[in-house]
Amino acid sequence: MIKEALQYIVGLSRPELVEAGGSVYSDRPLKRVCHNPKADPIKMSTLAGLVDYIRAEIDQMSERMIVQVVSPLEVRLISQLDSDRIRETVVSVNAQVPEFEYGAYMGHEKFIIALQAKFLNTEDRGKLLSFAGTVENGSVTEYGDDGVTQKATVRTGVAGKKDDIVPNPVLLTPYRTFIEVEQPESSFIFRMKEGQGGGVMCAIFEADGGAWKNDAMENIREYLENELEEFPQFTVIS
Repeated sequence: MIKEALQYIVGLSRPELVEAGGSVYSDRPLKRVCHNPKADPIKMSTLAGLVDYIRAEIDQMSERMIVQVVSPLEVRLISQLDSDRIRETVVSVNAQVPEFEYGAYMGHEKFIIALQAKFLNTEDRGKLLSFAGTVENGSVTEYGDDGVTQKATVRTGVAGKKDDIVPNPVLLTPYRTFIEVEQPESSFIFRMKEGQGGGVMCAIFEADGGAWKNDAMENIREYLENELEEFPQFTVIS
């Protein structure tokens, strides 16, 4: 109790400042009182919402503002540096995209449904759906020793069957960024294997080294620059 009491009494006194070697020192830690509060960012999920907010000119902003494309899923509206060299995040936009387990094997039916629901309708998606939808259970085999090429027995009609090579690689366009911009197409490796119960398991693996992210961010930047062309106060960066 005595220790706490002494600390309280010492805290009531003004700090002593000492100048030495051209610098000023204090005999106790000091906390700067800030009179420049920051607002919590507005949270959004669409680029259109951000554009509408800027166009409405609801809030007072810095003379210059930055629209930063952080990733294919995130965009921020941030201010200039203030007198304390601090930026304010005014708006945070996070895209809502369907989840897909890349690199994970899933049941035959689940894979077909996910491919239809979470990918744009393209030529290779159609080929993949056609192939996956006609594969016979228990018919997937390795074809060669390169770890990629496979073959499977597919149904060709009411009673017809044939062995066919699993299509690889395939160009697919998943929903992976903001819906307002063009979804980037990229290369995938399609693999199949036998499940424990004898059913067919399917998976696709990303095969572009993440290049799609740069394409998506460029698409977002171009969209925002076009939509905010009449507002030179806002600079779009990525």
